[in-house]
Amino acid sequence: MRRKEFVKYGSMVMGVLLLLVLGACQSSNSESSAETEAAQKPVIVQGPMPIEAEEFAQKLDDVKEETSGSFVFYKGTLDGYPVIVTKTGKGMENTAAATAIAIEKYEPLAIINQGTSGGHDADLNVFDIVLGKRTVNIGSLKTANKEKGEGIDPTIWKPMDLMASEGSAGEDPDAENIRYYDGNQELLSSANAVKDTYTKGKIVEGTIGSADVWNNEVDRINWFHEKYGTSVEEMEGAAAAQIASAYDVPFLGIRVLSNNKVNDGQYNPDTAAANQEYVYEVVKHYISKSSNE
Repeated sequence: MRRKEFVKYGSMVMGVLLLLVLGACQSSNSESSAETEAAQKPVIVQGPMPIEAEEFAQKLDDVKEETSGSFVFYKGTLDGYPVIVTKTGKGMENTAAATAIAIEKYEPLAIINQGTSGGHDADLNVFDIVLGKRTVNIGSLKTANKEKGEGIDPTIWKPMDLMASEGSAGEDPDAENIRYYDGNQELLSSANAVKDTYTKGKIVEGTIGSADVWNNEVDRINWFHEKYGTSVEEMEGAAAAQIASAYDVPFLGIRVLSNNKVNDGQYNPDTAAANQEYVYEVVKHYISKSSNE
C-alpha cells in the first residue's frame, strides 16, 4: 500500500473511531441524565379546588397535564426539580383516592396538602397560616347509646380511631382515642425556614382538623378546639395524611384561614393565592435541601 493511500485509510479509521466514541459519550450522558431524572422523586402539592391548585401549577415550568378518573395532575418542574400539582377535588374520599393514585403512579418524595380553611382558634385571623404539626379526622365519631325519645347530644360523642385494630371500631375500647398524624419534621423545617417570606399574616404550627362536615356552629367549633386542639378545619387533609402514612411518604398540611367564625373573621377568597405563594417558597427550600443531601 502506498504511503498516500495508507494515510487516507488511517484517517478514515480514526474518523469512524471518533464517531463511535462520541456516540458512546452521548449515549452515556443520555443514560446518566435519565438515571438522574428517575432518581428525582417528585414533590406533590395538593389543592382541592381550582383556586387552591391552579395558581401553583402556573408557577411551574414545562407543565403537562395528566388525568386519572376525575383527578388532574399538573406535572412540571421548579428550579429543574419535578413537582406535581394535584387537583384532588373536595372532601375526604376524593382526597384519599387522589393521594393513593398519586403515590402509586409517581412515587413521590413528599406530599404537601394545602388550601383554605376555617378558623377554630380566636387568636388566628384571616390570612394567618397553620402548619400542620398534627392533622386529625374530626368526622370519625361514635355517638352515645340513647333510646328513642332521649334526644341527641353531640357534646358527648367520642372519637373513633378506625386504624386502632382490625376488629369492630364500635366495640373495641382502644378505638375510642383520637388519631393524630404528625407532620414530617423535614417539611416542617423548610416551612419554618421561609416564614419571613410571608407578610400577609402570621404563621404558626398547630392542629388541622378534617371532615366531610362544614361546621358553622360556634359552640361546636369551640368544642373541637377544646377536645381535639384544632386550630382550623377543612375537608381533605386528614385523608391525605392517612394514605401518606400507609405508604410511609413524608406529609405536611399547610392551611390558610379564609374565615374565622369564632372572631368574626369574614371570608376572603384571596387567601388561596396567598397560601400558594408561601407554599411555593416552602417547596423551593425543601427541594434545594433534598438535592444537596
